[in-house]
Amino acid sequence: MTVLEHVPLERINSEARQVHFGRLLLTLIAGLFYGLGWIAAKVFLALIWIGVAIKVGFVEGRKATHGAPG
Repeated sequence: MTVLEHVPLERINSEARQVHFGRLLLTLIAGLFYGLGWIAAKVFLALIWIGVAIKVGFVEGRKATHGAPG
């Protein structure tokens, strides 16, 4: 017996026929858009965090310069 006799060619051929290229392509495109959305959300969150940090720093800096109100 050779190694090729142990390879399940019929099963491989059967499963290969079940692959639908269109569905595979749409899944890859959806995955790309999902990834872009995930990255955009992380960038947006980082920008919001930076903006809030700047605001808090600005408010604290004004307190130190002008003294506490009252």
